[in-house]
Amino acid sequence: MSEWKAKRFWAEAHVTETEGGFGIFLDTRPVKTPGKAALVVPSRAMAAAIAAEWDAQQDEIRPLTMPVTRAANAAIDKVTPQHAEVADMIAAYGDADLLCYRADAPEGLVARHAAEWDPLLDWAEAALGARLVPVVGVIHKPQDPRALAALSGRVHEMDPFTLTAFHDLVGLSGSLIIGFAARMNHRTPETLWAASRIDETWQEEMWGVDEEARQMALAKRNQFMDAKRFHDLVSAPDKPALGS
Repeated sequence: MSEWKAKRFWAEAHVTETEGGFGIFLDTRPVKTPGKAALVVPSRAMAAAIAAEWDAQQDEIRPLTMPVTRAANAAIDKVTPQHAEVADMIAAYGDADLLCYRADAPEGLVARHAAEWDPLLDWAEAALGARLVPVVGVIHKPQDPRALAALSGRVHEMDPFTLTAFHDLVGLSGSLIIGFAARMNHRTPETLWAASRIDETWQEEMWGVDEEARQMALAKRNQFMDAKRFHDLVSAPDKPALGS
């Protein structure tokens, strides 16, 4: 039996300002999340991006081509009802941050880690009030609880839509600090993604390219870029006035 697939049934997707933000309509039907909640987002720019994704669908609806819609669904259905748990999970990356675990050899890789990662740790101390200390090897060494508390507090302050994007920025890169650097535009997302892939890039340079691994890395890179775009759409202009 062939799998049932959702078909396009609307002529046009459009944005409408509504209570709490902006909704998306397919002709006269409001878009809802998989959990049947109203798909209401915090900025007109985000709503317009979602409407564009729906309008880009052809005969069959292909959710994998709709990253903004999927992230908004996750923010409403998954992150909002368990905000504290998600924030705790993300903040925990600080105690085992990618940037803190360094190779002891070869010399070229050691130097590359220091050149790319030390400035990010220095930036985090200055911008976030949290100094994470690098170690050599892969054995876990706890970080200063005061630094972790400072980082965790910033994560818990994020609204559900921002936290949804931040979840992917951190999880895909393996670094809470890289996530903050992307969020605060400290470096371009392309540069930050490259910084998170130093070990993998080194392996490719030494041993050649594994095509399957490269395709997986490309997919993750695209997801990282999608997360950064979603993050920026959260605070894009044209938010409704409070109380409107």
